[in-house]
Amino acid sequence: MLDDLLERLLSGDGDARHVGLGMLLAAAHQHSRARVNDELRPLGIDVREFSMLFALELYGPSSQRRLIDLTGIDKSTMVRAIDDLEEAGFVTRERSAHDRRAYSVTLTAHGRQTLTTARRTASDVGDRLFGGFTQAERDQFVALLRRLAEPTD
Repeated sequence: MLDDLLERLLSGDGDARHVGLGMLLAAAHQHSRARVNDELRPLGIDVREFSMLFALELYGPSSQRRLIDLTGIDKSTMVRAIDDLEEAGFVTRERSAHDRRAYSVTLTAHGRQTLTTARRTASDVGDRLFGGFTQAERDQFVALLRRLAEPTD
């Protein structure tokens, strides 16, 4: 059982504890992502597509390459996600005027409306997930995760 293994790893020393911390982080990620996806599903999007719509709102029309850089989504997943978003009417994809080999992805009015609803939905899920933390704990959690996510040499 994962819970038993995780507890044993976390109560251990050295390498075992580090593995346990990694497993705990992965379990927390999977749990939070699943909860957000469950709530976004009725809107026709998931967390990955939400991040793409959000990036398009923030940065404006973007090439697929730029969206990959902004969101960290791999190339093949990006193409499938844009296909799905385009089919649902959330984005349009047109040849770039500057580079005929590239596509420019643009948020549609329907995509903006869906993103507005999705933002409220994600906020509600976030309140349920993190509502038990004080603001100071949330700030500390964010700071710790940023340190963990920063590349080290």
